[in-house]
Order: sequence, then C-alpha cells, then structure tokens
Amino acid sequence: MKKNFFKNSFGNEILFSKKEYLDRVKKVKLKMSKNNIDVLLVASPANQFYLTGYDGWSFYTPQMVLISLSEKYPYWIGRKMDAVGAKFTAFLDKDNIVPYPDHYVASQKIHPMDYLVDFIKSKKLERKNIGVEMDDYYYTAKWHDILIKGLPNAKFLNAFLLVNWVRMIKSSQELSYMKSAGKIANLAMKKAMEKVDVGVRQCDVIAELNRYTTMGTNEIGGTFTCKPPNAMVGKFCSAPHLSWTEEKLKKNEIFYIEMGGAKHRYHVPLARCIFTGKAPKKIKELSKIIKEGLNGVLNKVKPGVTGHELENTWKKIISKYGVKKDSRIGYPIGIGYPPTWGELTTSFRKGDKNVLKENMTFHCIPALWLQNYGIVISESFIVTKKGAQRLTNYEQKLFDLKDFQ
Repeated sequence: MKKNFFKNSFGNEILFSKKEYLDRVKKVKLKMSKNNIDVLLVASPANQFYLTGYDGWSFYTPQMVLISLSEKYPYWIGRKMDAVGAKFTAFLDKDNIVPYPDHYVASQKIHPMDYLVDFIKSKKLERKNIGVEMDDYYYTAKWHDILIKGLPNAKFLNAFLLVNWVRMIKSSQELSYMKSAGKIANLAMKKAMEKVDVGVRQCDVIAELNRYTTMGTNEIGGTFTCKPPNAMVGKFCSAPHLSWTEEKLKKNEIFYIEMGGAKHRYHVPLARCIFTGKAPKKIKELSKIIKEGLNGVLNKVKPGVTGHELENTWKKIISKYGVKKDSRIGYPIGIGYPPTWGELTTSFRKGDKNVLKENMTFHCIPALWLQNYGIVISESFIVTKKGAQRLTNYEQKLFDLKDFQ
C-alpha cells in the first residue's frame, strides 16, 4: 500500500493534512454556533482522534479535547506521559498539547477535571456556554459534577453526537483507509473459515481470524480492532453479541462470525456464517432470503434515501416469505474505539428519516436471531452517486465445510 502521510510541526508523520483537520474543526465550530455553544469539551476518544489525530490507548485515564470559538486550534488535555504520544500522532502545535501532572491520576483528593476547570479559567472561558457529550461512554457523572461545581457561572449544554454527525461524510483519505480495512476484513474472514472443521476449537478459529486482522494482507498492515468479534456456535447463535468458547466444533452446527478489519482506526465490519456439515433446507432457504433482502437494500441505496426507506425495502422482501425482524438492519461506521465502530447517529429502521449523503459509510447487517439459531450476511458500503459501493467482496452465502476443502 502506498503511504500518503503528512507531517506535523514536530516532524512526525500523521494521517491527514493540517488543512483536513482544520476543515473538520471548522465544521464542528459551525455546528457549535448553531447550537449556541462557545466551548466544546470532547470526551469521546473517536471524536478526539477525528479532530486532532491523537491516537493512544490512554483513554482509561481522563483526557479531553477543548474547542473554543475564539481560537483557531483545539487543545488536547491529557496525562503528562501521554502528551508525548500527542506529539507523535496529533496535528497540534506544542502550545495546544496540555499535559496534567501524574499526581492527578487515581487520586482520591484531586481529579483531572479539577485541572481542566483551572485551564478553562485561565483561558477566561468560565462564563461561556459549554457543550459536553452527556451520553458518551467516556463522559462520567463524576466528571460532570466536578465541572459544574468548578464552573458555576458557565451554562452547560448537551453536545452529544455533535461531532459524530460531522464525521459521517468521509473524505477521500478516510475512504482510502476504509477500503484498506475492507481488504483486511475480507482476508481475515476467509482465513477464519478455512480453519473451521469438526474437532477444531472455536478459540482456534478466532485466533486465526485475529492473526490476520493484526497482520493484514501482504500490502496492507493490520492492527487491533476496537472490539472483539461476535462469534457464536449452535444455539448460542440466537443471541447476537456473545463470544466464542474453547469447545470443539461439532458436526451440523452454525458458526456465526461478525468481525471487522481496521486501518488507522477506520473499521469495516463483515459478518458471515458457516455450517459444519450439510445445512438443512430450511436454513439454506433462510440464508437466501437474507441475501435477497440485503441486496434489495443495497440496490435502493443512493443519496437522498432515508433509513426508513431502506428498512421498508428489506421488510417488503422478507415479508413475502413470512419472515419478520423487529430490530434495525444498519448503522453508520467509521472511526472505532472501544466499545464500538458505530457512529451512533442514525439507523436503518422504521421511522428514521435521516437522509443518506454521498461518501457516508454504513454497515448493513440484516441478521435474523431465531429461537434456536441465528443467521447473518452483512455488507459495509460507501454511499456514492451511483449507489452502494461495497467495501469487501466476500461471497454472500451460508458457507459449509466443502467450500474450503
């Protein structure tokens, strides 16, 4: 894969140009202005990465990105030892990387949010309207309590998903990384399924999958994904979000795998099933219905269509066969940090009137979880002027052992 990196002020290679980062910040500021927000505090690691490029496994301690309408550049505020990582990964200059001392970490007396309160006061922002990501996984009740007590003259506003909505339309560079992630997902799924056989432990199959998501292809290096695969066997396939075990695979079982490839934090999910024997006619027919419904949705995709319309297309197809599904069939994807690669903004479900736009990216996963088993065939895709462009080219079917023998 040809590298297309840029350099920050420290001379380190970063993933996007300074202009692209500043364009992202500008778009976020426009949304801030529309929502009467003067200062935005960004707790989400995915949103921090999007706005600054900072990428480290340091989000188990408090860190924040601060954007002020009165300043051109964001501030990254985090633990002193992790500020070094910001110099390697962020587009920011030295003055916009703000380290707090280590004695704030895991202390019962002081908290990193106390440091943030002092920083906000030092910038004379303590009387401003401050937006916070109220429902984000990483913005805790304690953080909020310290901030509102420490900044009694500020007005706090809910800015959850403000940045996420901006993230939805991808740049050409972002799409390039996602196409690479799709190639990794494609290979890893293939290698995992080649490992499947009667008598092989479930964990050995997933170890092979993880080997290839980490190693990547010969041309594209891989990395860790933001979450482990969902991998269920037999009756456990009726539950969507369980994990593999050390049990050996038996004959005539479904092995359900939902996984993802990742490149520079950009994720492309892929889900398929393999049957360890000759699949019963009922299960084969159900997989064909899923495939027909999936491709009906993909054929409907274009700029201007809504999630409601896509779900309705799926429902019309499966209802011909007496099949029902009461959960959503798709969601937007992109940057992934634990616990999700989903962007959390919209869904392919009844009543969702959010409009798809060119260069948005989605995972369509019309899985069926029934009483005794589950089946899935999914696709990740880009919305283009001409329709849905798949990010993987893995065959759409219920596989069995003979496909790999």
